Amino acid sequence: MKKLKFNFLYLLGLTLVFSSCTSDLDVQPEDDDISTADDFYKQPGAYKQALAGVYGNLSLTGTGGAGSSFLQGVDAGTSQFGRCLWYMQELTTDEAIWSYENDPGVRELQRNTWNAENPLILGMFSRTMVEVALANEFLKQSTPAKLSSRNISSEEAAEIEVYRNEVKVLRAMAYYYMLDMFRKAPFITENDPVNFRGPEYNAQQLYDFIESELVAALPNLKAARSNEYGRLDQGMANMVLAKLYLNAEVYIGTPKYAECAAKCQEVINSGYVLNANYLNNFKADNHTSSENIFTLQSDGTLTQNYGPTTTMVNGEVGSLELNGVSLGTSAAGWSGALRTRKQFFQKFGALGNVDSDSRNTFLAHPDRELDITDIANKNQGYVLAKWSNITSAGVAGPNSTFVDTDFVLFRLADAYLMYAECAARGAAGTNPAVALDYVNDLRERANGNASENISQSELTPEFILDERARELHWEGHRRQDLIRFGKFTGGSYNWEWKGNSAGGVAIANHLRIFPLPTASIAANPNLTQNTGY
Repeated sequence: MKKLKFNFLYLLGLTLVFSSCTSDLDVQPEDDDISTADDFYKQPGAYKQALAGVYGNLSLTGTGGAGSSFLQGVDAGTSQFGRCLWYMQELTTDEAIWSYENDPGVRELQRNTWNAENPLILGMFSRTMVEVALANEFLKQSTPAKLSSRNISSEEAAEIEVYRNEVKVLRAMAYYYMLDMFRKAPFITENDPVNFRGPEYNAQQLYDFIESELVAALPNLKAARSNEYGRLDQGMANMVLAKLYLNAEVYIGTPKYAECAAKCQEVINSGYVLNANYLNNFKADNHTSSENIFTLQSDGTLTQNYGPTTTMVNGEVGSLELNGVSLGTSAAGWSGALRTRKQFFQKFGALGNVDSDSRNTFLAHPDRELDITDIANKNQGYVLAKWSNITSAGVAGPNSTFVDTDFVLFRLADAYLMYAECAARGAAGTNPAVALDYVNDLRERANGNASENISQSELTPEFILDERARELHWEGHRRQDLIRFGKFTGGSYNWEWKGNSAGGVAIANHLRIFPLPTASIAANPNLTQNTGY
């Protein structure tokens, strides 16, 4: 089996222990037979199962199936980490639009009118802080003193030390997303007592913590591509660091492009290889891709969830095209739930059956309109076919609703483009010729030949922004990219329904950061609201 086995029952047990640290989440147990920590950890393989629980929080929501969530006040889809991440990074931009605006929180996100009551923002904040709390609990339970008291062998203790470093990276990644979206967070570590309400860490404090944790953990992680599938390694930690450095000027006002390029080069030299077929990175067997560095797992049988890949594959089925079978889902899927906005389509300039770029998967029925003048009209706006529930060999996943396709958080192509952006910005230590080769490697893969390669003079930051959209669309990067290039707020770049206007209008600068949820501030008096909310 490709997946890391999640012990989600134990994960729920942990939530009882740390519920005071996340009291705004109203964690609700779903099983009365959860064993005590000591009883659990004395069992053979318990630490491996607990580790899987920390990973599992990124994919699963509860023990009662795909529709359950142990976070009260938000439903399963609204509280799934990857789906909330995707909504906040994609629906707020030019790349996607969701037809069903009665779904709580969606209308405000995709029209850029959100406030602190938005349930999707609460879901993202809550689920991410649960990841921090789970990591802290694992670290508390795996100290040398705890291992000794439980008679853990020295051999097993050495392996548990590897787990501990992975968990520290997962916690650092959680705080990285808090930094990116909120610029602040309650700060809690394994050293804090029960019932502790963490102090508010600002952007600089979070940045420093994330960087120091990742740098310290890196030498103690397994080498890139040497860990079992589903677990992180040095390649993944370097990608989080690269992302941190790439956006440092936004986060803390200090450019770190040279540092970003250096980390990208480490990733590129780590043995990852571009998949010869671009779309194989987004199919039901994408766990076999040599390009994907870290993914959120999805299994149509064992880990059913309403995560980003289930959402995208079902949502890609057009109301006119009814192309679900070709994507590995039911013929009607979710009947036109997802479409793209005109400005993103124009990054390609033609429909997929005309343009040679394999990244161009747009479909359009003859009766489909490009412009979206009415969001509820599912026949407006082109649909994509990038993600699918069919393997590279053409075999559909076992479930026609819940997909087998893992959500790719980090892959090699992104490291190529980050390095190229740093070079285009003139970062010290970068080689413009190497950067050009990286970009043209991606374009040659996309077009099957060098006919669409660019020249050195064409490799500008503005070109990179558009190329990132062509290469990485619907992978959860767009909002961050637009902010870094000064295109998200203001009116220098508008898209359909930006600012709640059909043609798109300028939006205020405070929208570069999301508000802290009202419930979270009420639960922790140390937290303060972001400016503008």
